[in-house]
Amino acid sequence: MASVATIRGLRAKAPRCVLGRRYASHGAPPPNEPSGWIFGEKPPPPGQKRTREDWEIIWYSGMFGAMATAGVLHYYKPDTTIQTWALAEAKARMEARGEDYKYKPST
Repeated sequence: MASVATIRGLRAKAPRCVLGRRYASHGAPPPNEPSGWIFGEKPPPPGQKRTREDWEIIWYSGMFGAMATAGVLHYYKPDTTIQTWALAEAKARMEARGEDYKYKPST
């Protein structure tokens, strides 16, 4: 089995392309300079419409379709709160005992 010193020596002699690039505080690729246009896209000249890319219709329909579906599912979801279950359970137990679960004032 190789010793730790041998492994460290091999690693120190490995070429840079084998180890990969390291960007600590220097040598990183330059960032994209701001152009002043949203998403780096220039607006079309007056009187012309912006041409959509192929993925935009699919993305819009998928995103808003998923949001509409989630809204409908959330609206029609069953009521599973503990209060609803406890009320139904209390009504069932009181009816089983022959008691009336509705309040009747005694005047």
